[in-house]
Amino acid sequence: ASVTEKDKLVKNPKGILQITPESLESLLIHKRGACLSLFSDLRFVIIDEVHQFMRDSRGIQVLCLLERMQRLTGKIPRRVGLSATLGNIEVAKNWLSAGTDRACAAPVSEEGKRRIRLFMERFTKVTEEPDGQNVDRGTAEHYEFLYRMTLDQKTIIFTNSREETELVLSNLRNIAMKNKTPDVYRVHHGNISAVLREQAEDEMKNSEEKLVTGATVTLELGIDIGSLDQVVQIGAPATVSSFAQRLGRCGRRGQVPQLLFTFVDEVHATASDSLGPINWTFIRAIAIIELYTKHRWIEPLSPSRFPYALLYHQTMSHLLSVGEATPQKLAQDVLGLKSFMHIPQEDYKLLLNHLINIEHIQRTENGGLIIGRKGEGIVNDFHFLAVFTIPEYYLVKCENSAIGTVDKLYPIETRFALAGRTWETVDINEKGKIIFVKPVPGISTVDWDVDFKAELHTVLVRKMRSILDSSESFPYLSESCRERLGEIRFLAKNSGILNNLVTRLSENKYAIFPWMGTRQLYTLHYLLLKNGLRSRILWRTCVYIEVEFRTGSDALGLLSRAFNEILNTNDLSGLPLPENIQIDSKYNEYVPSSLLKKQFINDFLDLEGLKAILKEHLC
Repeated sequence: ASVTEKDKLVKNPKGILQITPESLESLLIHKRGACLSLFSDLRFVIIDEVHQFMRDSRGIQVLCLLERMQRLTGKIPRRVGLSATLGNIEVAKNWLSAGTDRACAAPVSEEGKRRIRLFMERFTKVTEEPDGQNVDRGTAEHYEFLYRMTLDQKTIIFTNSREETELVLSNLRNIAMKNKTPDVYRVHHGNISAVLREQAEDEMKNSEEKLVTGATVTLELGIDIGSLDQVVQIGAPATVSSFAQRLGRCGRRGQVPQLLFTFVDEVHATASDSLGPINWTFIRAIAIIELYTKHRWIEPLSPSRFPYALLYHQTMSHLLSVGEATPQKLAQDVLGLKSFMHIPQEDYKLLLNHLINIEHIQRTENGGLIIGRKGEGIVNDFHFLAVFTIPEYYLVKCENSAIGTVDKLYPIETRFALAGRTWETVDINEKGKIIFVKPVPGISTVDWDVDFKAELHTVLVRKMRSILDSSESFPYLSESCRERLGEIRFLAKNSGILNNLVTRLSENKYAIFPWMGTRQLYTLHYLLLKNGLRSRILWRTCVYIEVEFRTGSDALGLLSRAFNEILNTNDLSGLPLPENIQIDSKYNEYVPSSLLKKQFINDFLDLEGLKAILKEHLC
């Protein structure tokens, strides 16, 4: 809105205000008087997609802002949270009502039985070398299949990374060009320019053409793109919640939702141990489908209890807003916010002393606290308003049009993919962080530096085990998928991993299969390290631990003693954690490392959950 419109709203507040947490933060810092005028008669606060806020630091910011606003105005507006994918209603009710002293009601609509069309197809990655050139036939067949299945079908193709979205849409556009069919392919993810994203959304909603749009999480949520013929998911969604969101994109106007799964299977026939040929992503995809379609189960969310980085942010925000506060008053106003109710006074005192030492805050002559010399540089940057990290990107421009952003400087004459097309760098403005490009034919790739942070819940992991241990058939699997599932079941049953906590993989290597979630598995991993065992988790969503022993060691005896020691453990403070271990958050660098480790132990690791599952195996 323009400055004139904003001034008019402050003078005569009425109607509906759509606002971001960052804009509300700015108002509370810089325009407390305007906030009093704007919100003194506020009746309702509506938080859409409330599950998204519950799972990250932005949600804690929202709760803090609402509570600060309540203190300023003396009024407590009703809060309304909207979501179609909540795993635990009670947790959501407690989250939404935090700081209001009000009970929360949660009417849940009963969907009844719902028809869904599902199909899963598999392709095998096979590399051939005709005329000395490597050709991946399986991947090529996959792209041809996607082209046929999306032809004249309004479709969103979901992938799990921006790189894969770019590659898939480039290949589909290339096939369409060869077949002389229209270019109906669009790309939608966070690194595409806002103009191109909005254009894709508008075309999806209004165009008579049957557009095919490749996307990541950006189209999971409630953007109106009209009705779809189908959704395509490449590989397994990260979580059941993500699957529910993506399935919900189709079938919105009385249609039967139609979802096509595809994946390219890389069979490791020469793996050094018996687990190598098992495609865990494939099994996870089936487990996700089964849990949601048959049980409507969705992962419960676990709001953070020790969000120290947000405590830093709200401390600095509050000081910036009031100018000066005594340590006692600051603790009362900031530590008194419900989002920080689990953080003890001594932790806050440690944080404040640390901030004084690094000059983010300073003491005044009369004993008060104000923003310090180095803190001013942080709070006076407009990026301070956001509690999420904004990566440093290079803007990609073709003539005067912005295409999107990348996080690497591609040298002149280098080709890369963006927005489903291939570009070549023609000039670079390093100071302005701009890459000038021209469109070129062919298919290229691009990559962004992203840490994969998904985690598996124990319910999902146990469903994977159940699928491996049963002979149940799933009607949505293609013949190739059914054959592959049979192969994997045979390997799993014969390896012993379904019924034994410990399985020998090779002469000195053992696998531990407790069939537990990511958090409990990492807790076990660190406790095994504490007991002197060489434990490792091979990838973030791995469902087992590998332990390697010296030749001649009593491996089973050492593991048995370690398990018994773990069952008698009641404190994780002495774990041999990596030096910089932490739950990622924007302002971690200003928080003492001891507090970050405490947060990791309390908000990520799960000792009690681990012990409960371990007892099931050992008793």
